[in-house]
Amino acid sequence: MKGLRLYSYWRSSASWRVRIGLHLKGLAFDYAPVHLVKDGGEQHGAAYRALNPMRTLPTLEWTEADGSVRRLSQSLPVLEYLEERFPTPALLPADAYLRARTRMLAEMVNSGIQPLQNLSVMQRLKQELHADDKAWSAYWNARGLEALEAAVQPTVGRFCIGDAVTLADVCLVPQLYGARRFGVDLAPYPTLLRIEAECQALPAFQAAQPDRQPDAVPA
Repeated sequence: MKGLRLYSYWRSSASWRVRIGLHLKGLAFDYAPVHLVKDGGEQHGAAYRALNPMRTLPTLEWTEADGSVRRLSQSLPVLEYLEERFPTPALLPADAYLRARTRMLAEMVNSGIQPLQNLSVMQRLKQELHADDKAWSAYWNARGLEALEAAVQPTVGRFCIGDAVTLADVCLVPQLYGARRFGVDLAPYPTLLRIEAECQALPAFQAAQPDRQPDAVPA
């Protein structure tokens, strides 16, 4: 496996998850920016559609020893693949129940919160349905984070699952960033905020931060 390339956008939470995973695994990669807004969104162009027909981010591309080029999209399958191919440090616990619990927490973000604030959904709400897209996003973020705050309680330690970083933490941190962007009051979620602070102290999480990416727009 060589020539890892991540097609990413600095504020894409799904791309952010994979950036965290790559840094945690100590894997060097090229960053290929795909602007989700400029000119209607570069993800809709023919070049990127040839790589990822869903026109979403991220896409991870690499070359195998035999010269074949492989690609994966959707952040959790990408992270699961990296976990199988590079199992250290582990992002899934050894215990079967805790592995399932980790995936449950990750999916609460991946399936239960993030899709409802996805850029394409927000654009349709605002442009075609004339709805308040920010209020919509804030509502679903708050609802999901309330559930997540409760769901981590049985297993919480330094992180969502005990004292080791897992896929659950990798999904949590970008989602809290997104919630802040939409004005969600995070005070009701003290456990999640404490976990976030533990994660943000780690170099891998710091390196994956949006404002440290080459396509970041200065505040």
